[in-house]
Amino acid sequence: MQKYLLGIDNGGTLIKVVIYDVHGNEIALAKSKTESIISEPGFSERDMDRLWQANRGAIKEVLETSHIHPASICAIAVTGQGNGLYLVDNKGNPCRYGITSADTRAQSYVDRWNEDGTTESVMHMTCQAVWAGQPVAILAWLQEHEREVLKKTRWIFMCKDYIRYCLSGEAWGEITDYSGTNLVNMHTLAYDDQILSNFGLNEVRDKLPPLKNSTDYCGAISPFAAQETGLKEGTPVYGGLFDIDASAMGLGMIQTDMLAIIAGTWSINEYISRSPVWARSLKCTAYCMDGYYLITESSPTSASNLEWVVNNLNLDLPKGVSPYAYCDQVVNQLAPEASNVVFLPFLYGSNVGAQSSSAFLGLSGWHTVDHLLRAVFEGIVFSHRMHIEQLKHEVKSFSVARLAGGTSRSRVWVQMFADILHMPLEIMENKEVGALGAAMAAGVGAQLFASFPEAATKMVRVKEKFYPRPEFSAVYDKKYERYCQAIDALKSFWNVC
Repeated sequence: MQKYLLGIDNGGTLIKVVIYDVHGNEIALAKSKTESIISEPGFSERDMDRLWQANRGAIKEVLETSHIHPASICAIAVTGQGNGLYLVDNKGNPCRYGITSADTRAQSYVDRWNEDGTTESVMHMTCQAVWAGQPVAILAWLQEHEREVLKKTRWIFMCKDYIRYCLSGEAWGEITDYSGTNLVNMHTLAYDDQILSNFGLNEVRDKLPPLKNSTDYCGAISPFAAQETGLKEGTPVYGGLFDIDASAMGLGMIQTDMLAIIAGTWSINEYISRSPVWARSLKCTAYCMDGYYLITESSPTSASNLEWVVNNLNLDLPKGVSPYAYCDQVVNQLAPEASNVVFLPFLYGSNVGAQSSSAFLGLSGWHTVDHLLRAVFEGIVFSHRMHIEQLKHEVKSFSVARLAGGTSRSRVWVQMFADILHMPLEIMENKEVGALGAAMAAGVGAQLFASFPEAATKMVRVKEKFYPRPEFSAVYDKKYERYCQAIDALKSFWNVC
């Protein structure tokens, strides 16, 4: 009987469930939209019951459309958006809505920790700065505002660990995810009582689940989950990965001189290192390969900004043309030098300051919506470039760069990335790199592959390579300089606001 792997990817806006064969071929894909609940400014939550129902529905759909017998699926793993907070009680029921990593209600705690030295006191252990969407900040907020919720909490989960718990009934954390929470010592890869004490979070220690690795066995499909999803009871479920790890592995990142760029809901830019690397602007987390660390620069400044623009601008769409295909056409028809409008892609947060906000700058009466769309494409790439230039302080050059995420479906946009970053870019045959990375973890866990490098060799394939066009180098460099100048000019305005 042929063997298949199931990868489940819980992203910021979509749940994607994919069945793969052991050669990395996508057999079937099902998607389900997940909605954020924004009850007041700064709050970003999810109904955890509805989140599970959306996963359950997508799993049932992919089984039905694939016509594959559930017994042929030999291993399962989950990836998902990291950070945020998903709390369950001792019966496994949600204690409240899940809180996503886009939530900023706890920013005042981060500000205080930055001012009073708390952040500095833990950074040599955690190798990362603190930000509002991390569990440490959210837990501090809950201790003050929802203490009863914490009292009834049995387990503090990340998103994908909650979904795995729903599948297996077993409570585990997974190290790549929890290493990004500021709860783990990056040198010991374990929870650290000193870190918890510095943040004033000693009372939550027994609510943190035991930690497993990405490829460790974490239980099997329970009778309940089998009935809910159609999966075979007893199918093994493995640890899974933080979404930034899953995407990197789905791109085949197994060497230290490779750059991975994921341009989706978030701008994620990363490489792997044999030793921890830390600086205030970088995030260092455990990678899914033993002995490696994932060094990341990221912010919510990528393609989700275009989605907002498409949904809120009155685009004059030709009949039968999708809004994203229309944007491609418009941007492709305008030369880079056609206008100097600058777009700051900070609708959902930024990489330049907690108070910064989005803007179009340089608008004149002769500009049209077409100019705005090109500015949006460019501004998103400029934000990626800013992140990558920070990474290059540690790694001076990369032998190869690979791009994934929604932008990789746009040839116009991929070419723009190559032009603005001044480097060749590879795009992959498989578009769902997060789900692929999860499936690879399942395959290594089930011993279908001896290691992640072997899984990458067999399951990851490059589709096409884009090269930078020298004739656009100067104009894009000048535009990037203008983008940076606009940010510098607005910092005093944002700080007053």
